[in-house]
Amino acid sequence: MLNTYVVYVENKPGVLTRVASLFRRRAFNIDSLTVGRTEKPEVSRMTITVDADVDQAKRIEANLYKLLNVLLVENITNQPAIVRDLAMIKVAATHEARSHVLELAGVFRARVVDVAPESLTIEITGAEDKIDGLLEVLRPYGVLEMVRTGIVAMRRGKSSTGAPGTNSTDHDVAEEDVSHSV
Repeated sequence: MLNTYVVYVENKPGVLTRVASLFRRRAFNIDSLTVGRTEKPEVSRMTITVDADVDQAKRIEANLYKLLNVLLVENITNQPAIVRDLAMIKVAATHEARSHVLELAGVFRARVVDVAPESLTIEITGAEDKIDGLLEVLRPYGVLEMVRTGIVAMRRGKSSTGAPGTNSTDHDVAEEDVSHSV
């Protein structure tokens, strides 16, 4: 089963190496890994997906907590979450095929970000299945190059159990504090 972890870490040199090494030492293949700064400059957020059963997933979480600079680990696999991936796909598009490729991009709500005499570069954001679907329908035209960011994920609704150093009540508004007008 594919597990998705959100890992908050101190934004310091060597943290990514330690996290990746943990997976290597335990012989797990990371399916996707994205890292970026959070709203706090001293904290980075990793989204890691890895294929693991329930017991393995619990061990991974426990081992992540043992690492230096790891602040918070959430396995959001079974939680309501927003999951997105970004891809740029360069497709061979001769003059005759260009309109077909543009139509396909439109159907998938992708956008053309570069036009060259013999190719188009398409940007698409969405679930992995959506990107895989576009890729499959573009293959007959000739996919020249592709790059994907890997997934980013965020729990739905109110703020997560708390990014380190944040007080979730700072962002949440109690129902009685909301004014309703008609």
